[in-house]
Amino acid sequence: MIFTCKNIGSLLIKNRIVMAPMCMYEATEDGVIQPFHLSHYTTRAYGGVGLIITEATAVESRGRISIKDLGIWKDEHIKGLTSLVSLVHQAGSKIGIQLAHAGRKCTVQDETIISSSPVPFNEKYRVPHEMTKLDIKEVIESFKNAASRAKLCGYDIIEIHGAHGYLINQFLSPLCNERTDEYGGNLNNRSLFLFEVIDAIKSVWGGPLMIRLSVEEYDPEGNHISDSLQLIESLKGKVDAINVSSGGVVPIQMNVFPGYQMDYAKKVKDLGFTTLGGGLITSIDYVMKYLSDGSSDFIYLGRELLRNPYFCLNTAASMGHKELIIKPYERGY
Repeated sequence: MIFTCKNIGSLLIKNRIVMAPMCMYEATEDGVIQPFHLSHYTTRAYGGVGLIITEATAVESRGRISIKDLGIWKDEHIKGLTSLVSLVHQAGSKIGIQLAHAGRKCTVQDETIISSSPVPFNEKYRVPHEMTKLDIKEVIESFKNAASRAKLCGYDIIEIHGAHGYLINQFLSPLCNERTDEYGGNLNNRSLFLFEVIDAIKSVWGGPLMIRLSVEEYDPEGNHISDSLQLIESLKGKVDAINVSSGGVVPIQMNVFPGYQMDYAKKVKDLGFTTLGGGLITSIDYVMKYLSDGSSDFIYLGRELLRNPYFCLNTAASMGHKELIIKPYERGY
């Protein structure tokens, strides 16, 4: 099953392995892609990964997590990202970009940090400015402009980063959204910013669109899977897939183990969504288990692909699919 094709929206992906977006902190201090990225992602493409989602890419300079994050907030970023897309395509994989805004988790010292409310992540982080209506409008426009640039770069799919306590998640979560206007209060109001971001992106992007969500926040006062399923129901017709993750909204100890998020992925899939699931999955046995039991349509790998960029080729060889080994590497198998 791992080597069967499946679509996300109109995008056909050659197998069920997705490279999860992982920050590399190797860009220039102005967000420009470096030779490292060209080698790093293309190696995983030659290694057989079906879909590569590049690391969180900031839609504003104040939306960076760190000063070494990739950016797509200005036209000068297009050339390098276009080169990356071309190289990954030549290597036989599809590639997506994760559009992101760090909000209160921005650590760039010379930036003014913003969030849904003036609540810091913890005592080590600065207190963010509560976003005005103008700020909200500007950030939504930044997501829209970033999507336009992503289209020019040739990306196959866009993923909106709505997880791990970054800006969109800061609006969604009652743990950090204390607003009393139409963007705060009940879940419908807290979702408004996300819906407006989606609409703005779709006004310029006609390709497949997915979102990564922290469907469980692990805090008694936070969003739980039941809340997230309510939100996800309202995303029908708006996005093509849900990338299921959890945590990151507030500092909290999580009980993690291989596949710890897969029960959540199954609940999302049962709503009728194409689903990407994962979480500390490092072996083909777990990949096959969660694909075969219907927990998820795709399995995303993170750390394992850092250790073993040829995970897919090695798996193909071990399962007797030597026809999937690219010709330059046949002698190795």
